[in-house]
Amino acid sequence: MFVSDRNGQEVDFSAVQKKLHAMLMERLDLRVLERMEGQQVHEQIRNAVRDLLSESGFVLNEHEKTALIDNVENEVLGLGPLEPLLKDPSVSDILVNTYNDCYVERHGVLERTSVRFQSNDHLMRIIQKIAGAVGRRVDESSPMVDARLADGSRVNAIIPPLAVDGPLLSIRKFAVDPLTVADLINFRSITQPVADFIKAAVLARTNILISGGTGSGKTTLLNVVSGFIPHNERILTIEDSAELQLQQPHVGRLETRPPNIEGKGAVMARDLVRNALRMRPDRIVVGEVRGEEALDMLQAMNTGHDGSLSTIHANSARDAISRLEHMIGMAGVSISPNVIRQQIAAALDLIIQTERMSDGRRAVISVQEITGMEQNVVNMQEIFYFKRHGIDENGRVKGEFRASGIRPMMMQRIRERGIPLDESVFDPDRVYE
Repeated sequence: MFVSDRNGQEVDFSAVQKKLHAMLMERLDLRVLERMEGQQVHEQIRNAVRDLLSESGFVLNEHEKTALIDNVENEVLGLGPLEPLLKDPSVSDILVNTYNDCYVERHGVLERTSVRFQSNDHLMRIIQKIAGAVGRRVDESSPMVDARLADGSRVNAIIPPLAVDGPLLSIRKFAVDPLTVADLINFRSITQPVADFIKAAVLARTNILISGGTGSGKTTLLNVVSGFIPHNERILTIEDSAELQLQQPHVGRLETRPPNIEGKGAVMARDLVRNALRMRPDRIVVGEVRGEEALDMLQAMNTGHDGSLSTIHANSARDAISRLEHMIGMAGVSISPNVIRQQIAAALDLIIQTERMSDGRRAVISVQEITGMEQNVVNMQEIFYFKRHGIDENGRVKGEFRASGIRPMMMQRIRERGIPLDESVFDPDRVYE
């Protein structure tokens, strides 16, 4: 797109926008603008653009003026070029690879966008704005940061010298309105019988671990599963970046803290788990176990705080058990592997495995119950599973959800607590597409 200058020559619109944007940023007092309401800021920017256009001699139509105003408003009040992507409900991930390269994920598929930053310095300012809003910092002494946006979306940034070509920014968006069980059923991520069983397990105060790879929908499923917790219970959540969107009225949210510039003052997940036990919780929800806090979480589950929930990175339910063993070993406590497995078998009741399939769909592919120990092995039995049949002509994964036919041991617990559950959900002959 080109516009005309005062001499009638055509000039690239992006160059004009960049020049006027720089002039506007010099003229406007951002500190004053940030204290104004949105409509006042809009008027201030509109007036400033009109003055600059008359001074510079560039001829812009109304559409071009509007685009310029929107750009500056996004820079002042939002996250600059990222704002249109953050407002787009079809975008689930935003991946910025240096200032001039940006990808998004739509419906499970990555695609490149035309979004560009002015420079790596411009991208750095946006990253620092995100981190500063939640009390985090990012600089050469602390070049990696986990943060969140106001809507709970997860943000990770890594900057030079660790990022060789320039800052890298990843944003995992969360819906403003949290997804419900009905949504997951519509997306074919789960079936009604599996959802009914998980709901009964939550009401029966069983300890549940959600396992899966990166981007497989663990946090989304944890949000949905935690929605089954009764509203008269006190819930404490522990996360590195507070992302969970629990709807119950009695929720205490705890968040870890990184070390300061002197390397002091860090508060780890393990510290928060220990502290949470003193806060009279009915349920403890750990956003993700990834280190030594696994030991404290298991001990909490074994000492009366049943009904707890968490997630873990693992490719299968068996891998999740193995990873928990390794994490407990990181706690620096001298415990034999056999005792660790006994702790795991006694603490956990259910492992829900999620997967991001090749067509982009996230789904629950296995629900396994932990039944105890046999010799040195943690025993599990699969209650539900997803059976694949290949790929159709549109690249979608074909398959169905099935029950294995095994009645879980926890059914006795569910019955004793008077929780309704139609046991026909365990019928292996029933098929759910």
